[in-house]
Amino acid sequence: MERRYGGVGRCKCSFWFAVAHDILGVFIMMVGVFGGLVIHDLFIYAGAIIIFLSLIWWVFWYSGNIDIPPEELEDDVGLIKLKNRGLGQIVRRVSNRLSSGIRNSFRKDGRSTRGANNNPLNIGTDMSFFTICDSTVTTSSKELMRETFSL
Repeated sequence: MERRYGGVGRCKCSFWFAVAHDILGVFIMMVGVFGGLVIHDLFIYAGAIIIFLSLIWWVFWYSGNIDIPPEELEDDVGLIKLKNRGLGQIVRRVSNRLSSGIRNSFRKDGRSTRGANNNPLNIGTDMSFFTICDSTVTTSSKELMRETFSL
């Protein structure tokens, strides 16, 4: 038996906070527009920011009033329907195999690192570093030197 909520719904507090922010934002913005103050742009921007922040309360109010039938909530609390159980397991297995295949295709040797000994895969790889160094012994200009560094 579902309880019906009239008027603004279940989240009345979020609704009234959103309305209050909207009214306050519009009031501050109108003071900036029609107030004739020197710092009118400050009031206009502050009002716009307050109205923008009221969107947070509107999202809370809206998402709190979404009605979900109890039949759809059964899977969320662990009450898996028996007729969909076999199909769900098959889809989950296919998804796991597909994602692990994609993940392994990006590796160098194509094999999984799970269960492997914790040795790095690229031992002994030569890497070249190019550095600019000042060689004051032979010449006073800067020259490009190549050094090979082995990890």
